[in-house]
Amino acid sequence: MTNPFGSFCDGLFLDMCVSTQLELPRQRDTVLAFFEQIQKRFPALCQFSRRERGEFVLEEEIDGRRGRWVALESDRLSAGCADPDDFEQAYLLQQEVLEIMPYMLGIRTLDIDCLDVTFTMDFDYQGNHDEVIAEALLGGSRLGSFFDLSGARVVSCCPSLIASLSADGRMQARIAIESRSALADRAEKSKTEDPISLYFTVRRYPDGSPQFNTAQSFAEQCRTAEQLMFEKIIPNFARPLSNAISQRR
Repeated sequence: MTNPFGSFCDGLFLDMCVSTQLELPRQRDTVLAFFEQIQKRFPALCQFSRRERGEFVLEEEIDGRRGRWVALESDRLSAGCADPDDFEQAYLLQQEVLEIMPYMLGIRTLDIDCLDVTFTMDFDYQGNHDEVIAEALLGGSRLGSFFDLSGARVVSCCPSLIASLSADGRMQARIAIESRSALADRAEKSKTEDPISLYFTVRRYPDGSPQFNTAQSFAEQCRTAEQLMFEKIIPNFARPLSNAISQRR
């Protein structure tokens, strides 16, 4: 499907992440063979680097900005896309990573700790992030009443909620809103160039059985994430946050 969420934020990112129980391969030949296989299918991913923390990243650059990427860390394998025009096209890279990881990196079902599908929405705001988050999401609520104390000023407001989506608790949804205002910025209400970020993740914890199908789970998680974005995240979190920012500009 085409991207229906871009009008609600200043940046949208779609990520898939596999977290493992065991450390992932770091040998030169294995790492290069894995990324070369990705590049054969997606030639535009041609920028390869090793970051300061040791992760390996293969990414594409579009007009000076990051487009799609695949990252290999010590116990995490991820693939993402920035500002996708079409979700189905964005999923193709992630599906390819899931398909080849057992053969190229030895990641088996027994080794998978969790599989995440995450939508990240960025909201540009040069001001006190915590105040605008509290106003948009807690105003008029019992939680928000905490800031009604005489002389009180919002110093930190980064709400995070997790809900189980299945009877066994292995399928979960998490929403988190992250302020980028540093402590000094909060005190002075100074401007920050970094955005407010809203993270919405649908996570699956495999049961370790051979019957678990990673590709099927990924497809189900994508459908669930898209549905909940429409039904819950946009109307109850993204739109109020966007409106609160607009009123302060």
